[in-house]
Order: sequence, then structure tokens, then C-alpha cells
Amino acid sequence: MSDAGDVKTLIIDDKEVSALRGQTILEVARENGIDIPTLCHVDGLGDVGACRMCLVEIKGSNKLQPACVTTIFESMEVSTNTERLQKHRRTILELLFAERNHICSVCVANGHCELQSLAQAQGVTHVRLPYRNPDLHVDASHERFTIDHNRCILCTRCVRVCAEIEGAHVWDVMGRGIDSMIISDLNDPWGESSCTRCGKCVQVCPTGAIFDKSKIGDPHPKYPDFLPYLNLMREAK
Repeated sequence: MSDAGDVKTLIIDDKEVSALRGQTILEVARENGIDIPTLCHVDGLGDVGACRMCLVEIKGSNKLQPACVTTIFESMEVSTNTERLQKHRRTILELLFAERNHICSVCVANGHCELQSLAQAQGVTHVRLPYRNPDLHVDASHERFTIDHNRCILCTRCVRVCAEIEGAHVWDVMGRGIDSMIISDLNDPWGESSCTRCGKCVQVCPTGAIFDKSKIGDPHPKYPDFLPYLNLMREAK
């Protein structure tokens, strides 16, 4: 049983809640039925605050903070869905759509893409920014899987699941800023890499940028039992 000093009381969206010391705002919010949108977060993987979709307002601070990596403290007051936050989230989504080549109507992940679903939920009906239209390649050298860099949003879910769960460390990020790319090993073709062919990266990819060749056209290309498995792995730790 936790000591009394480990239990914190805070307010999220005018609702008083209790939490344990060390928990993040995102964890506490979800435990209390408060939805905060995310793209890079997956239960069971370490958080990095990459997508910035879970930004929240904390009373006393002018800076928006990512809920997935911000720990709670006593008497914290958090707002998760203000007009300011809604504007930021829509802008982030527009930046993601404009940065690469996301064309939902011809995408194999159309209808089961987290980026698409989140844009619909946040009311993004068009992109006001100029599209970059980068010339990005598709690596289909692997016998089972393909990575389409046009649809990658650099959430690093694949990097983390490969390192933290599989322990293979195949994926990493190369470059900086707008030139960042997901690479296998030392930028080797995926089919020539040290990949163990486990497919965990396919299961956690939010946009279908990494996909199973045999599942193209399948209305349910992912395996629904996989994410609960990650939860069990986290609890085991």
C-alpha cells in the first residue's frame, strides 16, 4: 500500500482527482475518463513527447506541456481542452499532413489510420499550409513488410517497440528537423537489415507507414490482441 505522501490531489478540467506520485498527467486523465488525444503514445512503451498532440495547460505556467511526460504534483490544476489547445492541435495535424504525402483516398490505411481519425475528431477539414511534396521512397526490400516514408510521422513508436519490447534495436532516426528519417540499422535496406521479422513495428505504426504486404486490402490489417499484450508487458515490469 502506498504511503499517504505518495497520494496527490489535483484538478483536471475542474474535476478533483487523486493520483500517485510519479504518474503522468496523461495516465491520471485516462484513469478518470478524461480524453487527451495522442499519436506517439502507446501504453506499454516509454513516452518521448514527440507528437505534441497531448499538450495541456497548467495553471501558473504560460508554457503548454505534453501530458504524456509531465508528472503530476500536489494541487496541480490542468486544462485539457481549451480553445487555445484545440487551435494548437489542429495546427499540429495540418503540419503533419503538409510535411509528407498523406493522400487518404488512395492510402492502404484509409479508414484505420490514427492520423486520419484524429484529424476528423479535431475538425480538420482542410490544410491551410503549403504542401512540401517531398520525394520520398518506399522500401519494399523486406520479404514480409514495407515501409512507406511518405506516410511516416516520426512518432518513433517503431523505434521504441523494437528496442524496448523486442530488444533488436533495428530502427532509429537519422537526420535533424525536416530531414529526419526512420532508418533500419545504418540506413541499410530493410530487407538487408538485422530485422528479426517479428512485426511489432507494424502493429504500433499509427498511419500504416509500416505495413504487412500480405494484409493489403484487408479491412482489419492489424492484430487487435497486440496492444493488450504491451500492457501486460508493462505491468510485468
